[in-house]
Amino acid sequence: MEKAELEELKDKVPCAAVLERAGFALDLKESTRKAIKYRRDAQIIIVIHEGKGWFDPLSDGKGDVFRLVEHLEGVPFVDAMNDVAGLVGFVPSEPVWQRESREREPDLSIPERWQARRKPWRGSATWRYLSEGRHLPDRVVRAAIVSNVLREGPHGSMWAAHLDEDGAVTGWEERGPAWRGFANGGTKVLFRLGRPDALRLCVTEAAIDAMSLAALEGLRADTLYLSTGGGWSPATEAAIGALVARTDVQLVAATDNNKQGDIYADRLLAIAAESGCRAERLRPVADDWNADLKMRTEEGEEEEANRVPHARRSPQG
Repeated sequence: MEKAELEELKDKVPCAAVLERAGFALDLKESTRKAIKYRRDAQIIIVIHEGKGWFDPLSDGKGDVFRLVEHLEGVPFVDAMNDVAGLVGFVPSEPVWQRESREREPDLSIPERWQARRKPWRGSATWRYLSEGRHLPDRVVRAAIVSNVLREGPHGSMWAAHLDEDGAVTGWEERGPAWRGFANGGTKVLFRLGRPDALRLCVTEAAIDAMSLAALEGLRADTLYLSTGGGWSPATEAAIGALVARTDVQLVAATDNNKQGDIYADRLLAIAAESGCRAERLRPVADDWNADLKMRTEEGEEEEANRVPHARRSPQG
């Protein structure tokens, strides 16, 4: 097949068609208009470039629709090409928000949009979500606010900033009672809570989990609590590589207690091994650190409720 014919074939078959046929399901809550996430059990594929490209956040896999078939099926290029040709005319399901009226791209830059949002304050919707809905103690919420990595999101949600090596905001994790996502047009690097020069690095998969682990550990002064935002971009890997390149660093793979968490942990431990720094795997008891924090909080409340008050002595006359 000539190069022009291959390009025409790529234009006719989006990556989503290959993924839907292979049994992948759209994860709408974790998707944006520019990066659409598909899952099949523990496998994840992110579709980019308006459906023409993709990458696997849990491996080095990436490319066009032909490379996607090779990646999923383990077949040579000729078989992949024929496979893609068989999908011409297949129309994958559209995410619901793509069928709605299209929104204009924000006029403000990522840093400008971040600065336009207020910091949470005691009693605000975001503060209540974090303290009541997520059981985060006031000390941790205040520490994140002082570090300038929290903002009030819409409808009682939270924005948790991702920062590059220079401390510039590149995007933010969005979490709320009924919403989770990432900043439209932003880039996942790392959420960071703690001293930038800390030598113990705890890497989690979500900012909520990073703050939850900080709460469980008493916000250790020697620790920088980090989140990848559930992704594994080249910028994230480069940022982690820069952190572990320092002397006397300990990397803690504090990812979720499930198969996907183990895959992330293996990648973190491989980075540590390559740099020569100390490393360990730290697992939550439940699925993630916020679930552990909720369990501890509920156990503490139950113990408090069951505690018998001391009998008061009557004054002697």
